[in-house]
Amino acid sequence: MDNSSANINALDALIQALRRLPGVGLKSASRMAFHLLQHDRAGAQIMAQALANAASQVLHCSQCNTFTQNEVCNTCSDVQRDQTRLCVVETPADQLALERTGAFKGLYFVLMGKLSPLDGIGPNEIGLKKLFQRVQTSPIEEVILATNFTAEGETTAHVISEGLKARSIKVTRLARGVPIGSELEYVDLGTIAHALVDRR
Repeated sequence: MDNSSANINALDALIQALRRLPGVGLKSASRMAFHLLQHDRAGAQIMAQALANAASQVLHCSQCNTFTQNEVCNTCSDVQRDQTRLCVVETPADQLALERTGAFKGLYFVLMGKLSPLDGIGPNEIGLKKLFQRVQTSPIEEVILATNFTAEGETTAHVISEGLKARSIKVTRLARGVPIGSELEYVDLGTIAHALVDRR
């Protein structure tokens, strides 16, 4: 194989790797790859190293399932948090959005997804068993369902609510201040804060 062929393959591999990002098609991936190689090779090296480090060092918290570099994340290990309230979200991005409002001082459980039978995502794929175990073994008095207001998010909230019915735990849902069909990470902070305060 000559050098030109090797270079073309490396470039194609970079473009295909960038296409794995959500919302990035062939044109966008090509533009990013060309920019990095033409204008910012140092940035490309920094990005490659950061990705390698994150992929090898970032784990799931043993308690809430979010991303962390320790066995237990900073939120779960903070004794100042309200240990009686657990907010269930779909993704770490949703958790971060809620945290930035400053309106919630309890703990979280991150599902890392939502129920979607058509995509083959059932209760086992999003760790519902782990959630129910946490509720069972912790002093949780209220579970706040903060899944997104999409069809899948509503289904996920319903299944969790039904699963908690047998336990003497208060189950609430974010108020409808969050627009239907939206995802938390894209909703303005004021709306999220009001939704938390007005939860039912």
